[in-house]
Amino acid sequence: MVMRRRKQKGQAIMEYVIIIVIVALAALVVIGAFSDRIRAMFAGVTTTLGGEADVSKKSTTIMKEDLKAEGIELDE
Repeated sequence: MVMRRRKQKGQAIMEYVIIIVIVALAALVVIGAFSDRIRAMFAGVTTTLGGEADVSKKSTTIMKEDLKAEGIELDE
């Protein structure tokens, strides 16, 4: 009887892990599919709040420029 409950508890934990993995993968797919749109939305908010935003650049280019401004050189 105790062994049966332990197996059921382990099964329930595995079901939760599988659900979490599926949700995480779905989130990655959505973020990948809409990354340009999300970046444009953040740029619009930044501009509205008084900052400057350049939506034409890719996020990797922006990151490299920020690192270079901090004095960190990346090998390409």
